[in-house]
Amino acid sequence: MVLRQSLVLSTLLLVACDQPLTLSRVCKETPGFCTDLNKDSHCKDQRAEVTIARYIEYKDPTDDNAYQLLKLFEKYDECVSLAAKIEHIKLKEKTTSRVEGHLTSLKEMNRIYQDSLDTTHPGLLYYHWSRNNNQTAMNKLLKMEDSPKVTSDPEIQLFLASYYAKFDDEKTINLLYRVLELNKEGEKPNIEVYTSLTSLFFKQRKFKHAYIFSKVALMSGFEDIDILPVTHQITSRGQSLAPLDDLAAETFNNIHDGTFVSPREF
Repeated sequence: MVLRQSLVLSTLLLVACDQPLTLSRVCKETPGFCTDLNKDSHCKDQRAEVTIARYIEYKDPTDDNAYQLLKLFEKYDECVSLAAKIEHIKLKEKTTSRVEGHLTSLKEMNRIYQDSLDTTHPGLLYYHWSRNNNQTAMNKLLKMEDSPKVTSDPEIQLFLASYYAKFDDEKTINLLYRVLELNKEGEKPNIEVYTSLTSLFFKQRKFKHAYIFSKVALMSGFEDIDILPVTHQITSRGQSLAPLDDLAAETFNNIHDGTFVSPREF
């Protein structure tokens, strides 16, 4: 799930003594945060993000900074683990440094996991459950699900939707709608929101709803969605697609304008 799981590098640019935090400054002040990652050009952006996030978490070890670092280490490790499988005939040391980066990721992710066992941070709680099957962590998160810091966070709303999707369709739909309500102007929701809504509505035989969100997914650039089955269900009943196309376009615009309001009926 993708879940908006990335952290834009610009949000990590802290100001300390009126000087921006840069990669070169981090490597100079804390070289250990740079030397234990891969040293070639692979995963350059992910490596830069995780290096600066390590420094920030080191200087200010809050749960939120730990969570951001954890997400970035997962993203970096996914990249460097794949790169580590690439064999170099002449430059074996490149493969070795990628393996070192992978091992560093595992070590750091485990450190954050162990350090946050008693956390009340929603993102960390979901991580403990989804990655380590920690039901106690999920129980904590469920007790917090009506709190403002959960209901106002689209990422956590999507996490909860993924949890409820296994056994409560209506709850899942409400949470997915909430993710769309929280979407800010100019931002793009996780495409999983649209595909999940399409699947749920098709399952419930609410074909007009399914059609609308499959069209929104297509307008959002997601081409790997089969719209033909739901289209057939509508047209075979002699119904026109034109009004639904208009509603889909309106829904898409509202989401991207940050003005979407959860509909109860179409």
